[in-house]
Amino acid sequence: MSQTTETSAERAGGAVRRGGEWLLVDEPAAGVMTREQLPDEYRLIAQTAAEFMTNEAEPALEALERKDWPLARRLLARCGELGLIGVDAPESVGGVGLDKVAALVVGEAVGVNASVATIFGAQSGLVTIPLLCFGTPEQQQRYLPRILSGELAGAYCLSESGSGSDAMSVRTRASRQPDGSWVLDGEKLWITNGGFADVFIVFAKVDGERFSAFIVERGFPGVSSGKEEHKMGLHGSSTTPLVLAGAQVPASNLLGEIGRGHKIAFNVLNYGRFKLAGMCSGGAKASIADAATYAASRRQFGQSIDSFGAIRHKLAEMTIRAYAVESMLYRVAGWLDAGAGAAHDPVAAAAALEEFAVEASLLKVAGSEMADYVVDENVQIHGGNGYVRDYPAERRYRDARVNRIFEGTNEINRLLVPGMLVKRALKGGAPVLQAAARLNEELLALAPSTAADESPLAAAERTVAGLKRTAVLALGLAADTYRERLADEQEVAMLVADLILDAFAADSALLRAARAADTSHPLAPLHADAASVFVHDAGLRAEQHARIALAAMQTGDALRVSLAALRRSLKVEPVNTVQARRRLADAVSRARGYICS
Repeated sequence: MSQTTETSAERAGGAVRRGGEWLLVDEPAAGVMTREQLPDEYRLIAQTAAEFMTNEAEPALEALERKDWPLARRLLARCGELGLIGVDAPESVGGVGLDKVAALVVGEAVGVNASVATIFGAQSGLVTIPLLCFGTPEQQQRYLPRILSGELAGAYCLSESGSGSDAMSVRTRASRQPDGSWVLDGEKLWITNGGFADVFIVFAKVDGERFSAFIVERGFPGVSSGKEEHKMGLHGSSTTPLVLAGAQVPASNLLGEIGRGHKIAFNVLNYGRFKLAGMCSGGAKASIADAATYAASRRQFGQSIDSFGAIRHKLAEMTIRAYAVESMLYRVAGWLDAGAGAAHDPVAAAAALEEFAVEASLLKVAGSEMADYVVDENVQIHGGNGYVRDYPAERRYRDARVNRIFEGTNEINRLLVPGMLVKRALKGGAPVLQAAARLNEELLALAPSTAADESPLAAAERTVAGLKRTAVLALGLAADTYRERLADEQEVAMLVADLILDAFAADSALLRAARAADTSHPLAPLHADAASVFVHDAGLRAEQHARIALAAMQTGDALRVSLAALRRSLKVEPVNTVQARRRLADAVSRARGYICS
């Protein structure tokens, strides 16, 4: 693979955005990165990754599930040889020097096998990003070339028995010795690649107080792994505790600054959430292919079951939800690449990850819940066969469940979304609150609109505008009502997060469909069907969520005024979703898989 000189942001023609800014501005379709814009080089990367998964990873799954970790290491080395691990890492440390869109393409391809994707994701993201963005030049040269080649296997160690979602409450302790070295004591849990990793990124508190990060090698005295966890799914990935019993760590292996470990942990999680959503997207598309192939071959009552309306609805809805997530993913990848700049400077990349932390959390929630829906419907389409191990549907179902827990639970990520936006607004970093106040007054004075434009996506455009207004109204009212106490009002905060999520997903799907139409993409009508149905249904969900949230925050005349503003803000126009779903399902059946990219 050779380095490309054109970034995804340049290909899309988009400007650099700030996190959450899409709520207040209308981005032109020509400014959005979509999967349809991938150049040939990136499609070859996707093909390389897909062929590796088909020809090498999939045949190895049974051995991996028997805990053959030398085989896992050989697969990592093969990924390194193909350039997959370091596709978005600089060439100066052994990477390929491409961008986050390239990393997303690889992540989607690897996501078809969740166990291998988990091994790969820890290596290519959770271990490399801390070193790339916060390591010294000496640390980077010592570790990254061998990690990116797959010679060294890596793991990320944050969670403990009492500090899962509450990451800052870790009890692992780091004590500085007279010679400047460190001694670490504690136990980390649920460590992916824990059974065979050589290098661990470990978080501990210096003197029990200052949250910091360290690079720990398996060969250091006092470092050992516990027993393999017996998990519901992901049987082909290693998950163990990491035991630090007086672990001796050289002074040079402090990562970043003492007391600044949270900057490392949270930026790594932002990237992990983005990459997890990409792998969920790839896994979901593999499940759609399973379901479509099975439905075409399974006959009942004298005909294949993909001719039945109930099955067609499932195939279409699986596709629609996957389409929305895929649209969000490539849009955010374009923003991350624009923020990192043409040179993809690691410091700028870290700043971009922090800037789009809200979108990373939205993607993690949307991707994992979409994948859960898709694998569940895949089992249902398979019927009894989906419940036995003879078919991949059973494994995909078990493997997907942990995605709603990985990288911060979906509940935590939902709470982060309004919390981060309000915090930025209160600091003057985002004009959401001022916009909400203005919008409320404007909506109450607004005359009813007439829907003159009846082009295929016109109704969706009006609904998306209403979704964004509704999200801003709810967020503004929540911030005005609770201020810094919003985190304590979790039911309302999660409702607001769902409003923001549906607005972002609908906006991204609509812009992608509009771009497909503008460029006369051969599948543009199917894009329009997928976007229109998703937007319509998101509008119905948002109306319900908004009414519940408003009633939780207001009573009497104030509530009546807000409900009036909601009615003017969000008007979901009827769409023939049955016919649109039938067209999508027919295309999925013909293609025996996902058809929109």
